[in-house]
Amino acid sequence: MPNPAEAKRILEAVLLASQEPLGVAELKRLFDDEVGAETLRQLLAELREEWNGRGVELVSLASGWRFQTRAEFRPYVERLFPEKPPRYSRAVMETLAIIAYRQPVTRGDIEDIRGVTVSGQIIQTLENRGWIDAVGQRETPGRPALYATTRKFLDDLGLRTLEELPPLEEIAKTLQLERPVVADAGQRAADSEPEQAATGTDG
Repeated sequence: MPNPAEAKRILEAVLLASQEPLGVAELKRLFDDEVGAETLRQLLAELREEWNGRGVELVSLASGWRFQTRAEFRPYVERLFPEKPPRYSRAVMETLAIIAYRQPVTRGDIEDIRGVTVSGQIIQTLENRGWIDAVGQRETPGRPALYATTRKFLDDLGLRTLEELPPLEEIAKTLQLERPVVADAGQRAADSEPEQAATGTDG
């Protein structure tokens, strides 16, 4: 079993090499489960402190730990490595917002809130992105699927739990919606638009 200093360097190397967040259960395998979960969390907390004030930070997300560029330096990184994130229709992003804040919900629930029909393509777009998943079925006629957000959704927003979601009005601005989703379907009925799939590609 390595000493604490060596263990931190091992964690550092593996987390820097990983493309995805790594959970404590996965990181325990590095040490043949000889290091307990609490000890690992302590080592990770110390490692996070050691990287404090640098251009890269170690963060804890829903799926685990990862290194990422600090927000204030991302504009500089994008000058050399520009990213073209997928662009989604307003219908797709409104549907995602409803699922995030009302989950678990059925497609019928989403339609009642939006006041317009939700096409299967919208649900498929969000599932393909890995942001939502069917988590069960409602015990009503037809047993419709219940949808909820995933850990990847939280990871992509830089969050650990749903409790960290910003107020709906704030996320509506972030998602570039014309206005926040409203609960009264009647206010949206006159605002229906053709349901379209993502105009970009999932990344």
